[in-house]
Amino acid sequence: AHVADTAFQRQYRQEFVAGFEDRQSILRATTVQEAVIKGNEAVFLVADSGSAIAVTRGVNGLIPARADSLTQTTATLREYHDLVRKTDFNIFASQGDQRRIMQMTSMGTINRQIDDLIITELDTATNDTGTAQIGSFDLVNFALTILGNNYVDVSDVDNLFGVITPGMHGYLMQTPEYASADYVEVRPLTGPIRKFRRWAGVNWLIHPRLTNSIGDGGTSTSEQCFVYHRNAIGCAVDTAGVDARAGYDEEQAYSFARTSIHMGAARLQNRGIVMIRHDGSGYAAA
Repeated sequence: AHVADTAFQRQYRQEFVAGFEDRQSILRATTVQEAVIKGNEAVFLVADSGSAIAVTRGVNGLIPARADSLTQTTATLREYHDLVRKTDFNIFASQGDQRRIMQMTSMGTINRQIDDLIITELDTATNDTGTAQIGSFDLVNFALTILGNNYVDVSDVDNLFGVITPGMHGYLMQTPEYASADYVEVRPLTGPIRKFRRWAGVNWLIHPRLTNSIGDGGTSTSEQCFVYHRNAIGCAVDTAGVDARAGYDEEQAYSFARTSIHMGAARLQNRGIVMIRHDGSGYAAA
């Protein structure tokens, strides 16, 4: 009988490779996060003059008085959780640092929920650019013009954001002005430094989960992208913030990672959001 010269042993890499998954919240930093929180409600106050105009004295010599326009918008805080559990045997028998994997995936799940709530509120905007078309300098200027006509300060570069799909980003990259824009580091009120592409007076972010951007290589003929001012959208998180726990149950011999958050989002000013309807179908995966 033939004797093999070698008896190969299967080798496993102990360090795990993170799968491609959206694990960060990139939209929370673009919203108003200050609110009065009572119980399960977060109340945002929007104050203006109510489009008042200056007046002259009345015939009685007195100046007519008026009241300010004060609008309170409430975001209902709800509980959101993600719990991962693995037995001792699964951790022992599995490749890679399973405890670290649990913590990473649990936090990523909660961060996706934060952005999904904000996207849901952005989707309620009623100002849009009309029939979907491919990304261009003209399309961006159209959206900014709508904002300007709604009295939004389009020179307030630190508070203007554009959230676009990978498909729209692909078309804008063919625009010389956008392609040559420098990345600018921006430190939001909370969280780590984020990098935005600052161009045309707007801080641009690429988001793969905007409505009708199908994900997994897909795009559609009517992706819902946005330009908006920070004061148009609110995001409230309970004072405890994100509750991230990891532990071990001795009785049942399993490890767990749980991430929880109490949060809500609300559209504060419709006039400060413009939906850019984008046709990204030309970049759908073959």
